[in-house]
Amino acid sequence: MEGLLSVSVGTVFWASISFLIVLFLLSKFAWKPIVQSLKEREEGIANALNEADRARLEMQKLQAGNEQLLKEAREERDQILKDAKAVAEKLRAEAVAKTQADADRMIAAAKAEIETQKKAAITELKNSVATLSIDIAEKLVREKLSDSDKQKALNQAMAADISAN
Repeated sequence: MEGLLSVSVGTVFWASISFLIVLFLLSKFAWKPIVQSLKEREEGIANALNEADRARLEMQKLQAGNEQLLKEAREERDQILKDAKAVAEKLRAEAVAKTQADADRMIAAAKAEIETQKKAAITELKNSVATLSIDIAEKLVREKLSDSDKQKALNQAMAADISAN
C-alpha cells in the first residue's frame, strides 16, 4: 500500500507540467471564449432587464394615458348628459308653458262664451217674463173690463189711490 500512497517527484513534475500545459491551453483557447460568452450573456441579460424596465415604464405611461383618456371620456359623457338634461328640461318647460298658455286661452274663451250665453239667456228670460207679464196683464184687464160693475169699482179704486197720493 505504500506504493499507491507514495508520491514520486517525477510524477509530481509531469503532473505539474501537464497541469500548466492544460492551464495554458485553456487560458489561450477556452477561457477567452468562455469569458467572452459570459460577458455577452451578462450584457444580454442587462439589456433584457433594461428593455423590461423601459417596457414597464412605457406601459405605465400608456396606462396613465389610457386612464386620462378614460377620465376625459367620462367627463365628456357627463357633460353631454348634463346638456341633454338641460335641453330636455327646457323643452319640457316650453311645452308646459305653451300648454298652460293654450289652457288659459281656452279657459278665457270658455268664460267669454259662458258670459255671452248667460247674457243671451238673461235677455231671453227678460223677454219671456215681459211677454208673459203682458199676457197676464192683458188677461186680467180683459177679465176686469168685461164686467161693467167691476170696471166701475176699479176706476173708483184707482181714483182713490191717485187722490191719496
